[in-house]
Amino acid sequence: MRLPHPLYGLYERRLRGSLSPDRVPRHVGVILDGNRRWARALGQSTATGHQRGADKIADLLEWSEDVGVEVVTLWMLSTDNMARPAEELEPLLAIIEDAVRSLAASGRHRVQAVGSLELLPQHTQDVLREAERATADVQGLHVNVAVGYGGRREIADAVRAFLREHADAGSSLDELAEAFDVEHIAQHLYTKGQPDPDLVIRTSGEQRLGGFLLWQSAHSEFYFCEAYWPDFRRVDFLRAVRAYGDRERRMGR
Repeated sequence: MRLPHPLYGLYERRLRGSLSPDRVPRHVGVILDGNRRWARALGQSTATGHQRGADKIADLLEWSEDVGVEVVTLWMLSTDNMARPAEELEPLLAIIEDAVRSLAASGRHRVQAVGSLELLPQHTQDVLREAERATADVQGLHVNVAVGYGGRREIADAVRAFLREHADAGSSLDELAEAFDVEHIAQHLYTKGQPDPDLVIRTSGEQRLGGFLLWQSAHSEFYFCEAYWPDFRRVDFLRAVRAYGDRERRMGR
């Protein structure tokens, strides 16, 4: 619903005022979907759509800080996306690199790369690792940038890391099988040490996870928004947070 500007501002302020501080998610995961469809709808290039999507990230992080979110995970590029044609993938990677550099340069966020970085070109890996290094001591909003990320691969990587760790310690296969527990996977995920996402938002009207934070989202609340990512507004974000606060979280109990 697109409201006239004066009414829109009033509605947004009332919506923000209705949020209860103790019902705000600590960790929000966002699937930034719809850049290409947004561009096609406006007769623009795919690269323009990706750039507009990257430009929207700063707004989202500001909105998240305003309501008290502590961790935001942005799914910027999946392992499936890596199969896109070079003429789309290369500009997209360049846009992602610029976006990550901007996040690090702001000095406001602790940036962490999550994904199979070895799948990415070396220059992209270098940008992600430098952003992590430069922001390691920042006390602000923790921003996970999921680049070259796939949920199934993350779980496989976690199991592999566990096996290697214990094989190096001399454990036998039988000992590993006997001791193995779900917590061993959690301790080796890309997001280890972080709270699991309380709320996962997907834009563009698609109602599926597509492999995003498969392990971590077991008890997450989901919010699907019709807007393409470049059109995602503060009021859309506030509605998602309000919807989260209105739900009764049983956590499987």
